[in-house]
Amino acid sequence: MPLLCLADFQAHAREQLSKSTWDYIEGGADDGFTRDDNIAAFKKIRLRPRYLKDVSKVDLQTTIQGEQISVPICIAPTGFHCLAWPDGEMSTARAARAAGVCYITSTYASCSLEDIVAAAPEGLRWYQLYVQPNRQLNKQLIQKVESLGFKALVITVDVPKIGNRRYNVTDLKKSLLLKNLGSPEKGNSVPYLQMTPIDSAICWDDLSWFQSLTRLPIILKGILTKEDAELAVKHNVQGIIVSNHGGRQLNDVPASIDALMEVVAAVKGKIEVYVDGGVRTGNDVLKALALGAKCIFLGRPILWGLAYKGEHGVEEVLNILKNEFHTSMTLTGCRSVAEINRDLIQFSRL
Repeated sequence: MPLLCLADFQAHAREQLSKSTWDYIEGGADDGFTRDDNIAAFKKIRLRPRYLKDVSKVDLQTTIQGEQISVPICIAPTGFHCLAWPDGEMSTARAARAAGVCYITSTYASCSLEDIVAAAPEGLRWYQLYVQPNRQLNKQLIQKVESLGFKALVITVDVPKIGNRRYNVTDLKKSLLLKNLGSPEKGNSVPYLQMTPIDSAICWDDLSWFQSLTRLPIILKGILTKEDAELAVKHNVQGIIVSNHGGRQLNDVPASIDALMEVVAAVKGKIEVYVDGGVRTGNDVLKALALGAKCIFLGRPILWGLAYKGEHGVEEVLNILKNEFHTSMTLTGCRSVAEINRDLIQFSRL
C-alpha cells in the first residue's frame, strides 16, 4: 500500500525499527508533554482562506540566507541516521539535493562530513554544531565545514545538559560512532559512550569568538523567548531557529509554533527566523509561514522516510508535504510565498 501522509510513514517506521531505535527517535523529555504539544498547538490555529484570486499558478520557491530553495520545507539536524538506513546521512543529503532544499547536518552524524558532501556535492548544506569543551575541536570542525562548502553554521543553544529522557538506549550507544568528533591530532572516530559532554559554559560573549573563525552566517537554534531573540540580534547573528529540540530537552516549555510569534515580533525583521517541531501537514507549513517563519525544518519525519526506503523514502516525505503545501496555498488564495501573511490565520477559541 502506498503511504499517503506523514502519519503513514510514522506508523511504518514504528513497525520496521527496533524498540530501542524507535524510542531514541520518538522519545521526549520527562512525560513527553512538550513533544506532543508541538503537534497539538498547530491544531489551535485556523485558516482564513481568500477566494477568486486566480491561483492557476502558485510559486513555492523562497530563499534562506540568500540561497534559493524550491519550497520552504527543509531538513532539521538529527543524529545517527544510520539507525534508520544503512547509508544514513548520505541518503538524506541526496534526497535534499533532489528536492532542492537545505539539509542541516548534525554534529552527531553517523557518516563523515566528506562522505556526506561527496554523496550530494551540489546540495545546499548547513552544519549544526554542539559546542565542544575542546576549543580546538570546535575550530577544526568550523574550518572543515566551511572548506567543504557548507553555507551556514547552526549553533544549538538549548543543550547545556541533556534533558531528562525516560528511555534506555545504552545498547545503541555502544555501537554508535561519531565520525566527526575525533581529536584534531588523530582525526579518528569516537564511540558515543566515550564522547565528552557538550560545553555547558558557553555564553553570549563567546559568539564573537565563533564569528572570528568563519565568514559563514551564524544561526542560533533553540531560541524560545523575546529576550534571547533580542540578544541574538544584538550579537549580530544572521538567523534564529525557534525550537524546543522536538520536546527532548526541557519539558513544559511553549510549543515551537507558539514561541514563534514572540520571537518574530522581537527581531523586527532584522534577521531571518525559522521554526522546527510539530510540522506534519502542508497546512502546518502555511501556518508557520503566516506567523513569520522564513521556512520550517523537519526532524523526525525525515527519519521515518529513511526507515521506509532510504533517500527515496525521504524524497517521498518531502514531496507529500510539498504537494500538501501547494494545495494549502492554492485553497487559501496565495500565489507566492510572499503573499502568505498573518491575515491568513486566526486562533481557535477551543
